Amino acid sequence: MKVLIVEDDEKVARFIARVLGEEGFITDLCVSGTDAVRQASAVTYDVVLLDWMLPDLDGLAVCRELRRCGTVTPIIMLTARGEVRERILGLEAGADDYVVKPFEIDELLARIQAVLRRTHGFGRMQLGALEIDRLQRRVTLGGRTLDLTAREYTLLLFLAHQADRVVARSELLSQVWSTQFDPGSNLVDVHISRLRDKLGEHAWMIDTVRGKGYRLRQEPP
Repeated sequence: MKVLIVEDDEKVARFIARVLGEEGFITDLCVSGTDAVRQASAVTYDVVLLDWMLPDLDGLAVCRELRRCGTVTPIIMLTARGEVRERILGLEAGADDYVVKPFEIDELLARIQAVLRRTHGFGRMQLGALEIDRLQRRVTLGGRTLDLTAREYTLLLFLAHQADRVVARSELLSQVWSTQFDPGSNLVDVHISRLRDKLGEHAWMIDTVRGKGYRLRQEPP
Protein backbone atom coordinates (compact mmCIF):
# COMPACT_ATOMS: atom_id res chain seq x y z
CA MET A 1 0.00 0.00 0.00
CA LYS A 2 1.17 3.52 -0.76
CA VAL A 3 1.18 6.26 1.87
CA LEU A 4 1.79 9.95 1.29
CA ILE A 5 3.45 11.59 4.31
CA VAL A 6 2.97 15.37 4.40
CA GLU A 7 5.26 16.69 7.14
CA ASP A 8 7.68 19.62 7.09
CA ASP A 9 9.79 18.23 9.95
CA GLU A 10 12.21 16.07 7.96
CA LYS A 11 13.34 14.06 10.97
CA VAL A 12 9.77 13.12 11.90
CA ALA A 13 8.84 12.40 8.28
CA ARG A 14 11.77 10.07 7.72
CA PHE A 15 11.14 8.26 11.00
CA ILE A 16 7.52 7.60 10.03
CA ALA A 17 8.61 6.54 6.53
CA ARG A 18 11.17 4.11 7.95
CA VAL A 19 8.66 2.48 10.31
CA LEU A 20 6.00 2.22 7.62
CA GLY A 21 8.56 0.75 5.25
CA GLU A 22 9.31 -1.97 7.79
CA GLU A 23 5.57 -2.66 7.93
CA GLY A 24 5.39 -3.19 4.17
CA PHE A 25 4.16 0.23 3.06
CA ILE A 26 5.58 2.26 0.18
CA THR A 27 5.93 5.93 1.11
CA ASP A 28 6.33 9.29 -0.59
CA LEU A 29 7.21 12.50 1.28
CA CYS A 30 6.01 16.10 0.84
CA VAL A 31 7.09 19.08 2.94
CA SER A 32 4.55 21.68 1.80
CA GLY A 33 0.81 21.88 1.33
CA THR A 34 1.09 22.94 -2.30
CA ASP A 35 3.25 19.93 -3.15
CA ALA A 36 0.88 17.67 -1.23
CA VAL A 37 -2.15 18.76 -3.27
CA ARG A 38 -0.22 18.27 -6.50
CA GLN A 39 1.15 14.86 -5.47
CA ALA A 40 -2.10 13.47 -4.07
CA SER A 41 -3.96 14.59 -7.18
CA ALA A 42 -1.48 12.91 -9.53
CA VAL A 43 -0.83 9.61 -7.69
CA THR A 44 -3.28 7.14 -6.15
CA TYR A 45 -2.50 6.58 -2.46
CA ASP A 46 -4.13 4.30 0.07
CA VAL A 47 -3.65 6.76 2.96
CA VAL A 48 -2.47 10.36 3.38
CA LEU A 49 -0.79 11.35 6.67
CA LEU A 50 -1.26 15.10 6.79
CA ASP A 51 0.43 17.46 9.24
CA TRP A 52 -1.70 20.44 10.29
CA MET A 53 1.09 23.01 10.45
CA LEU A 54 2.78 23.41 7.05
CA PRO A 55 4.88 26.31 5.68
CA ASP A 56 2.37 27.40 3.02
CA LEU A 57 -1.10 25.85 2.89
CA ASP A 58 -1.96 24.39 6.27
CA GLY A 59 -3.37 20.90 6.68
CA LEU A 60 -6.97 22.10 6.80
CA ALA A 61 -6.61 23.93 3.49
CA VAL A 62 -4.91 20.90 1.91
CA CYS A 63 -7.65 18.58 3.16
CA ARG A 64 -10.42 20.85 1.87
CA GLU A 65 -8.74 21.23 -1.53
CA LEU A 66 -8.25 17.49 -1.96
CA ARG A 67 -11.90 16.81 -1.14
CA ARG A 68 -13.01 19.62 -3.43
CA CYS A 69 -11.03 18.00 -6.26
CA GLY A 70 -12.76 14.67 -5.64
CA THR A 71 -9.92 12.83 -3.87
CA VAL A 72 -11.43 10.07 -1.74
CA THR A 73 -8.17 8.75 -0.25
CA PRO A 74 -8.41 8.37 3.55
CA ILE A 75 -6.67 11.28 5.34
CA ILE A 76 -5.26 11.11 8.87
CA MET A 77 -4.39 14.51 10.35
CA LEU A 78 -1.22 14.77 12.47
CA THR A 79 -1.09 17.75 14.78
CA ALA A 80 -0.18 19.13 18.18
CA ARG A 81 -3.64 20.72 18.38
CA GLY A 82 -5.54 18.48 20.76
CA GLU A 83 -8.60 20.54 21.64
CA VAL A 84 -12.00 19.13 20.75
CA ARG A 85 -12.80 22.12 18.54
CA GLU A 86 -9.59 21.59 16.56
CA ARG A 87 -10.46 17.95 16.00
CA ILE A 88 -13.92 18.88 14.80
CA LEU A 89 -12.42 21.36 12.33
CA GLY A 90 -10.18 18.64 10.92
CA LEU A 91 -13.06 16.20 10.52
CA GLU A 92 -15.27 18.86 8.98
CA ALA A 93 -12.52 19.64 6.46
CA GLY A 94 -12.69 16.03 5.28
CA ALA A 95 -10.20 14.15 7.45
CA ASP A 96 -11.03 10.55 8.33
CA ASP A 97 -9.09 10.42 11.59
CA TYR A 98 -6.92 12.52 13.85
CA VAL A 99 -3.70 11.75 15.77
CA VAL A 100 -2.36 14.23 18.31
CA LYS A 101 1.39 14.86 18.59
CA PRO A 102 3.43 13.56 20.27
CA PHE A 103 2.04 10.12 19.45
CA GLU A 104 3.22 6.55 19.88
CA ILE A 105 4.10 4.99 16.54
CA ASP A 106 2.03 1.91 17.46
CA GLU A 107 -1.02 4.14 17.78
CA LEU A 108 -0.40 5.66 14.36
CA LEU A 109 -0.04 2.19 12.82
CA ALA A 110 -3.27 1.10 14.50
CA ARG A 111 -5.07 4.18 13.15
CA ILE A 112 -3.81 3.48 9.65
CA GLN A 113 -4.98 -0.13 9.84
CA ALA A 114 -8.37 0.94 11.18
CA VAL A 115 -8.85 3.43 8.34
CA LEU A 116 -7.88 0.79 5.80
CA ARG A 117 -10.32 -1.71 7.30
CA ARG A 118 -13.08 0.83 6.74
CA THR A 119 -11.99 1.38 3.15
CA HIS A 120 -13.49 -1.16 0.79
CA GLY A 121 -11.15 -3.21 -1.35
CA PHE A 122 -7.81 -2.53 0.33
CA GLY A 123 -7.56 -5.67 2.46
CA ARG A 124 -6.50 -8.45 0.12
CA MET A 125 -4.60 -8.95 -3.12
CA GLN A 126 -5.12 -12.10 -5.18
CA LEU A 127 -2.59 -13.07 -7.86
CA GLY A 128 -3.31 -16.58 -9.04
CA ALA A 129 -2.65 -18.96 -6.15
CA LEU A 130 -0.91 -16.19 -4.19
CA GLU A 131 -2.97 -14.18 -1.71
CA ILE A 132 -1.65 -11.22 0.27
CA ASP A 133 -3.61 -9.99 3.28
CA ARG A 134 -2.25 -6.47 3.66
CA LEU A 135 -4.04 -5.73 6.91
CA GLN A 136 -2.75 -8.88 8.66
CA ARG A 137 0.55 -8.83 6.72
CA ARG A 138 0.04 -12.49 5.88
CA VAL A 139 0.84 -14.28 2.60
CA THR A 140 -0.66 -17.60 1.57
CA LEU A 141 0.09 -19.70 -1.49
CA GLY A 142 -2.49 -22.32 -2.42
CA GLY A 143 -3.84 -22.08 1.13
CA ARG A 144 -0.37 -22.52 2.71
CA THR A 145 0.96 -19.66 4.84
CA LEU A 146 4.43 -18.50 3.81
CA ASP A 147 6.94 -17.75 6.56
CA LEU A 148 8.45 -14.49 5.29
CA THR A 149 10.77 -12.02 6.95
CA ALA A 150 9.64 -8.38 7.08
CA ARG A 151 11.95 -7.52 4.17
CA GLU A 152 10.83 -10.48 2.08
CA TYR A 153 7.20 -9.48 2.66
CA THR A 154 7.88 -5.88 1.61
CA LEU A 155 9.75 -7.03 -1.49
CA LEU A 156 6.98 -9.43 -2.51
CA LEU A 157 4.30 -6.81 -1.85
CA PHE A 158 6.07 -4.24 -4.00
CA LEU A 159 6.46 -6.72 -6.86
CA ALA A 160 2.79 -7.64 -6.48
CA HIS A 161 1.77 -4.00 -6.81
CA GLN A 162 3.76 -3.91 -10.05
CA ALA A 163 2.53 -7.34 -11.25
CA ASP A 164 3.53 -8.21 -14.83
CA ARG A 165 5.76 -5.12 -15.05
CA VAL A 166 9.56 -5.37 -15.08
CA VAL A 167 10.97 -3.62 -12.01
CA ALA A 168 14.61 -2.53 -12.10
CA ARG A 169 17.00 -3.43 -9.26
CA SER A 170 17.56 0.28 -8.65
CA GLU A 171 13.83 0.79 -8.10
CA LEU A 172 13.66 -2.13 -5.69
CA LEU A 173 16.63 -0.81 -3.72
CA SER A 174 15.01 2.62 -3.55
CA GLN A 175 11.50 1.51 -2.61
CA VAL A 176 12.17 -1.58 -0.48
CA TRP A 177 15.51 -0.71 1.13
CA SER A 178 15.35 3.12 0.89
CA THR A 179 18.88 3.20 -0.47
CA GLN A 180 20.62 4.35 -3.63
CA PHE A 181 21.61 2.00 -6.41
CA ASP A 182 24.90 0.18 -5.90
CA PRO A 183 25.94 -1.69 -9.06
CA GLY A 184 28.12 -4.03 -7.02
CA SER A 185 25.43 -5.08 -4.54
CA ASN A 186 23.73 -8.48 -4.69
CA LEU A 187 21.23 -7.54 -1.97
CA VAL A 188 18.21 -7.75 -4.27
CA ASP A 189 19.35 -10.99 -5.91
CA VAL A 190 19.83 -12.70 -2.53
CA HIS A 191 16.34 -11.77 -1.34
CA ILE A 192 14.77 -12.74 -4.67
CA SER A 193 16.47 -16.15 -4.39
CA ARG A 194 15.10 -16.63 -0.87
CA LEU A 195 11.61 -15.67 -2.00
CA ARG A 196 11.75 -18.17 -4.85
CA ASP A 197 12.81 -20.91 -2.43
CA LYS A 198 9.75 -20.17 -0.28
CA LEU A 199 7.45 -20.10 -3.31
CA GLY A 200 8.56 -23.66 -4.08
CA GLU A 201 6.88 -25.02 -7.23
CA HIS A 202 5.53 -21.50 -7.86
CA ALA A 203 9.04 -20.00 -8.06
CA TRP A 204 8.23 -19.20 -11.72
CA MET A 205 6.08 -16.33 -10.42
CA ILE A 206 9.23 -14.22 -9.96
CA ASP A 207 10.82 -13.89 -13.36
CA THR A 208 14.33 -12.57 -14.04
CA VAL A 209 14.50 -10.27 -17.06
CA ARG A 210 18.18 -10.24 -17.91
CA GLY A 211 19.75 -6.80 -17.82
CA LYS A 212 16.50 -5.14 -16.69
CA GLY A 213 15.25 -6.51 -13.38
CA TYR A 214 12.47 -8.71 -12.04
CA ARG A 215 8.80 -9.28 -12.76
CA LEU A 216 6.08 -11.00 -10.75
CA ARG A 217 4.03 -13.18 -13.11
CA GLN A 218 0.41 -14.07 -12.51
CA GLU A 219 0.41 -16.87 -15.09
CA PRO A 220 3.06 -19.51 -15.89
CA PRO A 221 5.43 -18.53 -18.73
